[in-house]
Amino acid sequence: MAALLVILFVVFVAIGVPICFALGIISFIGINALAAVPNTVVFSKMFNGLNSFTLLAVPLFILAANLMNEGEITEKLIDCCNALVGRFRGGLAYSNILVSMIFAGISGSSQADTAGVGKIFIPAMEKRGYDKGTSVGVTAASSTLGSIIPPSITMVVYSGIANVSTGALFMTGLVPGILLGLAMMVVVKMYSNKKNFPKEKPTPVKEAVKLVLKSLPALLTPIILIGGIVSGLFTPTESAAFACIYALLVGIFYYRTIKVKNLPRILVETMKMSSLSLFALATANALGELLSYYQLNTIVQGFFMNLAAGKLVFLIVVVLFFLFVGTFMDAVPAMILFVPIILPSATSLGISPIILGLIIVVTLALGLVTPPYGLCLLLASSISGITIEDAFKGTLPYFLSSLLILLFMILFPDLWLAIPKLFFPALF
Repeated sequence: MAALLVILFVVFVAIGVPICFALGIISFIGINALAAVPNTVVFSKMFNGLNSFTLLAVPLFILAANLMNEGEITEKLIDCCNALVGRFRGGLAYSNILVSMIFAGISGSSQADTAGVGKIFIPAMEKRGYDKGTSVGVTAASSTLGSIIPPSITMVVYSGIANVSTGALFMTGLVPGILLGLAMMVVVKMYSNKKNFPKEKPTPVKEAVKLVLKSLPALLTPIILIGGIVSGLFTPTESAAFACIYALLVGIFYYRTIKVKNLPRILVETMKMSSLSLFALATANALGELLSYYQLNTIVQGFFMNLAAGKLVFLIVVVLFFLFVGTFMDAVPAMILFVPIILPSATSLGISPIILGLIIVVTLALGLVTPPYGLCLLLASSISGITIEDAFKGTLPYFLSSLLILLFMILFPDLWLAIPKLFFPALF
């Protein structure tokens, strides 16, 4: 029966069935085949999997991102970043990455970054003479930073699964997230002369200062959110709620771009986007229950426990495993299914659960730009109207630069604990 379920899952993914439905159908079929287990187990596990205060941060961060996009706050960030780096060759590409780094500190969602920033940058870059592959590649690759630079929805989910401090995990991801963005900028620099990327008209200093001041409410948001979490002023979920209120007030009263009549539409869009991740999370919980009945989790755990190697080889295997999983599965269900299986093996080797979380989150973020399932790649390619194959070719140099940073993270895993140890000494 287990082999049949695996075949069915592969068939569902191959024919394009959404991953959340594929997980749910497989779970129901598998549970139904077990005579001693009632079918209601599927629905109870789905419900209990979502019955978490921590997971409330998922729709709230998505709402905050939608409010920023609706309030044209994203456009203000883009104007500000263009003024700062647009004068260099490849200026729009640099600006694209810089905006994603800042937007990541507000939304916590890579998909929201692709949708909000991509719909502006991709047409603008193509209009200025960038090829479609570069326009899509830079946008999709830099959007992955939304899952790494705090606050991060995937880090919130991992923290709930592994029972680790969300604030400490956030601070662990700060420096690697910035390094990933800088690595992508290095790639832009390497290609700027080769492909003759255009320069933008230099912005006068006085005008640049005005744009920075105009963007100040948006620029301050990551500092307020991360500062509030680190200081203990509010939890990650409360910070997500604060981000929504802050974006709403700034959009209505400061920029005056959000209309009250548009709020129902924004809420509906948020529910649509949130439902994808949350339903996948719910069905992943049901599948996890099924795997326990078939003892697949024991088999996988036995593989990792019996891996005759040290920390380095273990982390490399984890990265390769999640790179493969990320090609056909979203980060949230992937973590729900496999983190509980891998975590005991990691701790037995002396690997910090926080470091393991950082490695897994970064690896699954890269899965957002790997076909066939990479959501950021799909969104960006649909905006430009090019095929997935051409989109991935344009993304590949930036993807490879991220892999190099990930390798550096694996080689020096304890290095990234310096900042969380500074802010959360009691945890170490």
